[in-house]
Amino acid sequence: MSDNDEKKTLGVRTGPRAGNVKQSFSHGRTKNVVVETKRKRVVVPKPGAAPGAAGKPQANVNPGKRPAGISDAEMERRLKALQAAKAREAEDAAKREAQELEREAERNRRRAEAEAKEAEEKERAEKARAKAEEERKVAEAAAAAQQAAVAAAAPVEDAAQPRSAPTKQAPRKQEVTKDRDQRGRGKGQHDGRRSGKLTLNQALSGGEGGRQKSMAAMKRKQERARQKAMGGVQEREKVIRDVQLPETIVVSELANRMAERVADVIKTLMNNDMMVTQNQTIDADTAELIIEEFGHKVVRVSDADVEDVIAGVDDKDEDLVPRPPVITIMGHVDHGKTSLLDAIRDAKVVSGEAGGITQHIGAYQVTTDSGTVLSFLDTPGHAAFTSMRARGAQVTDIVVLVVAADDAVMPQTIEAINHAKAAQVPMIVAINKIDKPDADPNKVRTDLLQHEVIVEAMSGEVQDVEVSAITGQGLDELLEAIALQSEILELKANPDRAAEGAVIEAQLDVGRGPVATVLVQKGTLKQGDIFVVGEQFGRVRALINDRGDRIKEAGPSVPVEVLGLNGTPEAGDVLNVVDTEAQAREIAEYREKAAKDKRAAAGAGTSLEQLMAQAKTNENMTEMPILVKTDVQGSAEAIVQAMEKIGNDEVRVRVLHSGVGAITESDIGLAEASGAPVFGFNVRANAPARNSANQKGVEIRYYSVIYDLVDDVKAAASGLLGAEIRENFIGYAKIKEVFKVTGVGKVAGCLVTEGVARRSAGVRLLRDDVVIHEGTLKTLKRFKDEVPEVQSGQECGMAFENYDDIRPDDVIEIFEREEVERKLD
Repeated sequence: MSDNDEKKTLGVRTGPRAGNVKQSFSHGRTKNVVVETKRKRVVVPKPGAAPGAAGKPQANVNPGKRPAGISDAEMERRLKALQAAKAREAEDAAKREAQELEREAERNRRRAEAEAKEAEEKERAEKARAKAEEERKVAEAAAAAQQAAVAAAAPVEDAAQPRSAPTKQAPRKQEVTKDRDQRGRGKGQHDGRRSGKLTLNQALSGGEGGRQKSMAAMKRKQERARQKAMGGVQEREKVIRDVQLPETIVVSELANRMAERVADVIKTLMNNDMMVTQNQTIDADTAELIIEEFGHKVVRVSDADVEDVIAGVDDKDEDLVPRPPVITIMGHVDHGKTSLLDAIRDAKVVSGEAGGITQHIGAYQVTTDSGTVLSFLDTPGHAAFTSMRARGAQVTDIVVLVVAADDAVMPQTIEAINHAKAAQVPMIVAINKIDKPDADPNKVRTDLLQHEVIVEAMSGEVQDVEVSAITGQGLDELLEAIALQSEILELKANPDRAAEGAVIEAQLDVGRGPVATVLVQKGTLKQGDIFVVGEQFGRVRALINDRGDRIKEAGPSVPVEVLGLNGTPEAGDVLNVVDTEAQAREIAEYREKAAKDKRAAAGAGTSLEQLMAQAKTNENMTEMPILVKTDVQGSAEAIVQAMEKIGNDEVRVRVLHSGVGAITESDIGLAEASGAPVFGFNVRANAPARNSANQKGVEIRYYSVIYDLVDDVKAAASGLLGAEIRENFIGYAKIKEVFKVTGVGKVAGCLVTEGVARRSAGVRLLRDDVVIHEGTLKTLKRFKDEVPEVQSGQECGMAFENYDDIRPDDVIEIFEREEVERKLD
């Protein structure tokens, strides 16, 4: 126990800085807590240190008092830096103090202005109140005078009433005053004071259970109160707005554009006998009347105004720079157009084409030995590809007309000449296959004269060059002629503007999506540009040149493949670069809607008479429905045009659907519903489509040459034609005598004068060379025997089936009917 007494008890040190704190808790519980305040540590300088040592740099510092490794110069530098830092701190403090004084002065000035303004408003309010009080006193004096006049005119018996009457009316007067005060604080005179208890909901929501007022609403309320105190509300000046009015507009949108209340607009429409809601659409004429009634100005706009962003820009002469010419190779099929271009490009395109004929329009760029850059378009020569040749002629600068020296001018040659004349582009005649033994270039030149194409050899203006794609003869002369023609044309374009181009071809690639071959005509198309092309839009994801290399930009006259479209455009559409994706989407949606309305209008607007006439026309018409899927848009267009030419008055081919890309399951579903075969041109059906076609019994046919497809469809359509019935006259017989036979009827005794009479043949009865009956024979007998036929010069007996009006000297015509299968031309 003695050891414990000697030890000190552990605890908080007592002293002047210790104290007890009593904590109170709920339910009457308390707790005492001991609190100690820690003393602040005071740093006392060492006895050897001088009082001013910290402020002044010491040149001779004791080495024992500084950190190890610090020289005198270093120590002096550090002390100088410390002193400079302290000087900067003092300067900053002075600046802050000056700024604070300026701010305080500004605050005082604003406060004084606010007080002066408030005093002015108070004085104005006092004046207005005094004026209102004076007016009230005048009104009360007038009312008192009126009451006195009424009292003076009252009968004498009213004056003899007991004196207690005024004391009875005193409470009523107080009630009237109280009611007047309550009416004064009515709906229009609400002073904003809360009535009743303050509930939790009101306290949290900041109002009487509703949403809290905004600062703008509070300011408007104060402004109204101030204007009322000054003696009346000033009418706000109405803002006249220019309201853009489309062809149709929703009522709520019209009110929004006029900055008017929707209720006011609906009220005005109802006054004009139009019962509408805010979500209903009204036409432009009605909206114009409403806008004018509200005092605004009407600005009529059309849906087509969205295309104003791609309006043509006139290029300045100083911005134009020379560009490569665009040359289109045209001519009849198998005259060597692609082979000639291959010889110029030193490539092998023909070997990659099915059947050795060109079925796609191709775009290439060639650099000659002299450094001249030429852009070539290779068009198909088959009759079905008329639209492709027309597109090639429209975007070109020079047309090279290829004519085979051993074949001369052919139908597609004439068509190419007409396309070139319609597009008003110069022409160069390339007489190909000059290396063949039977080549006759003079016959080609002579044949061209019939179509108003006069070559230089015939004293004309059209250049002609004899070439051979196999041997390479005349290729240099052809390139020189093209270069000379392009120099004469002085082709220029502005590369520093928004790009504009024409879609030469479009396809749906499995890995890359929609791809369009575009020939840039103006400006420079860059990667990342936002564009609209026909009913499609997109952003340039990649640009690929004719050799398959990726490039960053394409200038004028450069053909490129563009990736990044949202759908496959039509061949021949114009590509325009726009600023934003929203503009591109709006233009594409407008064009799509316009095209849909145009297609709907083509079917609408038909009268009942027209429908009846059409039904009567189609009554005997047989249709062959088909579905066509191709690899590129141009081929689909060419096949559809070829299908429209097949048929006559009895049968026709109807293309239910044509598209680009592989044959899908939805195509099979459409084919099954309409009983149509599916034709794939250079495309195949995917696995689900093949399985679906096998289950549903839909026929799928694949083609790679357009000749074969057209011939097969023509043969199938010919099968729908009814067989032609031909009559072959095989004999004549003259009736000598008519006999009546029991059980048979009248029997004609005849002499076969020509040909042969057959039992199975058809007969006609002629009387005075007029047909009076046509039917079949019931019996044909020679003597008493039934015979199948009777030869010329022999007699026989004939009886008609269900006909007895026969006379002597009538002539019987015997014929046979033959069914002949018909074919479409």
